[in-house]
Amino acid sequence: MQLLEPICARQREHSNWRRQIHSRPELAYNEHETSAFVQQKLTEFGMSFETGLGQTGVVGILPGENEGPAIGLRADMDALPLHELNEFPHRSKQHGVMHACGHDGHTTMLLAAAEYLTLRPKFSGTAYFIFQPAEEGEAGAKAMIDDGLFERFPMTSVYGIHNWPGLDVGKMAMRPGPMMAAMDTFELVLRGRGGHAALPHQTADPIVAATTLVQAWQGIVSRNVNPIDSAVLSVTQIHAGDAWAVIPNEVLLRGTVRSFRNEVRDMIEDRMQEVASGICHANHCAFDWHYERRFPATCNWADETGDAARAARKVLGDEHVDMNVEPSTGSEDFGYMLEAKPGCYAFIGNGPRDGGRMLHSPHFDFNDEIIPIGASYWVTLVEQSLASKAA
Repeated sequence: MQLLEPICARQREHSNWRRQIHSRPELAYNEHETSAFVQQKLTEFGMSFETGLGQTGVVGILPGENEGPAIGLRADMDALPLHELNEFPHRSKQHGVMHACGHDGHTTMLLAAAEYLTLRPKFSGTAYFIFQPAEEGEAGAKAMIDDGLFERFPMTSVYGIHNWPGLDVGKMAMRPGPMMAAMDTFELVLRGRGGHAALPHQTADPIVAATTLVQAWQGIVSRNVNPIDSAVLSVTQIHAGDAWAVIPNEVLLRGTVRSFRNEVRDMIEDRMQEVASGICHANHCAFDWHYERRFPATCNWADETGDAARAARKVLGDEHVDMNVEPSTGSEDFGYMLEAKPGCYAFIGNGPRDGGRMLHSPHFDFNDEIIPIGASYWVTLVEQSLASKAA
């Protein structure tokens, strides 16, 4: 590894930043304290910035030594509605809220890179440091774009990284093309005719229709999606009834769909409604249907993935950068940014999944060992990309 020594020398301080953020987690669009912390640090570095994009978002602005193109580096700031079960001193002080996905570490790595580059702006062009709110299901990336992110800060490309449990410390992974799946959510209310559980023939039982529908929906993935493609359809909520001997009037189903190709996404949405219509009709039930496309797939651009890989290889060595990582059926609102601008989204190894290092676990904690790795990657990406493109 060729980590940048000034960043390594500041590792303890950077770890303290990360742990301070971890102890004060905030949910989507309420990252006021985290945003203020970012602004405080950028002010200390002497970097100009603008606020208010996506409500609590911050964009740091750093011109290089000469004129040239611009790139954006993005970190997310929000936490999850989850009660932390860790006992270390920097555990969450906010009941029912915790940094269980490592956004505290993402923010810290980008701040560490900003600190270094402010003192050594050895590049031509402009680096934008994007501190984004509301990644966890609330589309903060889109909110920043809607507030003029790419018009006000005209970058030619944009990059993101996410810590990845199960990938060894000292490794990074990326690939051109799909990296993370599109995320959709659905809600269906089956409306039947309730009655006495001992007299089911006098009812139109929505529970029977709902259980039939849950099974039938699984056939969409196994029988309608091309086996070469990937898709996930998961029913995650079933709500109905509150008595032993009463067939209810309604059943509520909710869940999520993940896919990588728009054609697959369209087909699944259409087929889910068609299957629901047929099963409800056969069971004398009506239904209300709501399907929402939350995040697009996160698809890396080929040239920019090459730029990211070169930076990662300089920091970590060729053998520690995986260019054939499998796409994840998890989702990321960074996909909105990659729809608007060329760029690359990469995984950075967070170490084994044991010891609570599973994303969205109440035992999760970001691995502070990787802060200098991520910060060195960001700095190298800026210096290489802007220097080469300005030549």
